[in-house]
Amino acid sequence: MYTWWKINERTSERQTNLAREKGFFILGHMLSFQFTMSRKVVRTSKFRHVFGQGVKADQCYDDIRISQMTWDSNFCSVNPKFVAMIVDASGGGAFMVLPLSKTGRIDMSYPTVCGHTGPVLDIEFCPHNDNIIASGSEDCSVMIWEIPDGGLTTSLTDPVVKLDGHSKRVGILSWHPTAHNVLMSAACDNVVILWNVARGEEVVRIDTVHTDLIYSACWNRDGSRILTACKDKFLRVLDPRKGTVLLEKEKPHEGSRPIRAVFVSDGKILTTGFSRMSERQVALWDPKNFGEPLTLQELDTSSGVLLPFFDPDTGVVYLCGKGDSSIRYFEITDEAPYVHYLSMYSSKESQKGIGSMPKRGLEVNKCEITRFYKLHERKCEPIVMTVPRKSDLFQEDLYPDTIGPEPSVEADEWFQGKDAPPIMISLKDGFVATTKAKEFKVHKSLLKTTTASVQSLRKEVKDLKAAIEELTKRVSELESKH
Repeated sequence: MYTWWKINERTSERQTNLAREKGFFILGHMLSFQFTMSRKVVRTSKFRHVFGQGVKADQCYDDIRISQMTWDSNFCSVNPKFVAMIVDASGGGAFMVLPLSKTGRIDMSYPTVCGHTGPVLDIEFCPHNDNIIASGSEDCSVMIWEIPDGGLTTSLTDPVVKLDGHSKRVGILSWHPTAHNVLMSAACDNVVILWNVARGEEVVRIDTVHTDLIYSACWNRDGSRILTACKDKFLRVLDPRKGTVLLEKEKPHEGSRPIRAVFVSDGKILTTGFSRMSERQVALWDPKNFGEPLTLQELDTSSGVLLPFFDPDTGVVYLCGKGDSSIRYFEITDEAPYVHYLSMYSSKESQKGIGSMPKRGLEVNKCEITRFYKLHERKCEPIVMTVPRKSDLFQEDLYPDTIGPEPSVEADEWFQGKDAPPIMISLKDGFVATTKAKEFKVHKSLLKTTTASVQSLRKEVKDLKAAIEELTKRVSELESKH
């Protein structure tokens, strides 16, 4: 009996072990299968682990009274030499331009650029000359300023060029990416103007296309197209020189809140907007087939407008919401769902505005792929985005040739119809200006002549009007006699 029980026990133990082994084998197979599946599902991307980090307190720009205006522009512009921020000013509008190295607490008496008579709404550095910056204001004017190399020593009140042509406040400015001295401005009069800045003259006026407030306006990579988003719920692709609509899309987003739009890779268009239920959305469109979006994703229910920053070298788009305390980033690819969420940088304080450093101003030896300048209420904080790599060598996959500061076409040639792709540079040894920055020349004599000729024409018109009035008077006198 005892022997039989022992044999039985051993048999059941063996069966249990076999069953257990079989179970582990099946479980192992299942896990292996799942792992293989998940490996296939998870998309490989070198930007999956982009790491965002704010700099130390002593590397921030402190004690700056950032503008309180409720306008949806960036409020900040950056280049490898300077950072510019729109600030509060009494009795007009002003912005501050600081050399990048001037970190720490900024003195209250630090000079500003303060020539506008109304609040400044948008500023943008010229991509072809780091010392030139444009500003648009509530006083309906656009002004061009030249900043000396070491920064300002006294406040600037006289612009190099003043551009008058809008009848309402100017809220959007954008320099042409490849043509020298071509600037686009859009204002609350629903008009887009293309200026030849060196001549100080309006060349193209697009005033019959937009029926309402223009939310955003930007160029494509070579500046042969303009993309606008308007309050009339239309997204339009325009021919900049003819001012004609090439393509348009009604209601890219159902909501009534502002829309932002930018050109991304292969001529596609990325938009940010709101749904009917006021949920924030991001969508990607193919202009060849504007019927349905390639993808439309809902993000959250916050009310801040999402400002998109697209990096053509990496295919990454960063969405920075005004009033948000986070920056989301997505990678745009040719495969569905096209816009792939990567990650999010979060901090405690919300952003009142944000500027993005051009590629040539980044530290390539630290694998820095972008740097934002985030505006708080009283300071500006640089946020560095890096791709962690063990090697100290130049990472060619992160830094393909990028757009350099040299323009590829002059303003007059471009207005006559010549398009040219941007001139690319390598960042292998860091950006070094091989040629002197494109000098900014204003045809002052031409400006004077134009002003003089306009004044003489006005005088002639006035004299002619007086002569006509005199003749009309004499005719009526003669008629009354007869």
